[in-house]
Amino acid sequence: MGEFNVLEMEQGSNGQGKVEIAPEVIEVIAGIAASEVEGVSQMRGNFATGVVERLGKKNHGKGVKVELSESGIKVDVYCLMKFGVSIPAVASKIQDNIRQALLNMTALDAEAVNIHVVGIQFENQKQEAEEELE
Repeated sequence: MGEFNVLEMEQGSNGQGKVEIAPEVIEVIAGIAASEVEGVSQMRGNFATGVVERLGKKNHGKGVKVELSESGIKVDVYCLMKFGVSIPAVASKIQDNIRQALLNMTALDAEAVNIHVVGIQFENQKQEAEEELE
């Protein structure tokens, strides 16, 4: 089972050519869909994405890992939740939102959407972070 660099879409009956979707596109779609869910505080990225965001460029694929294989698409989402929310309920909403966004935008159905909750964001931590940026 080898890694794929792009995902080729099925040929349509119109015969106009082929459509290829890069994994980065799926990451962006999944990242935006996950961050839209109420209860998600932020997506988890690495040091490099933090530096890039401070320079003004938003990374919509932050915290999302996409694996393309022969069996299908697997999406792993790493996020922080707001304090006080029901983690299972929010995680389920994230999974539904990502599956629906992928289906609407690419006509692809994900084999698995795995949610990894890597932390809880407290309200006072959010205010402190905003004050540091000012």
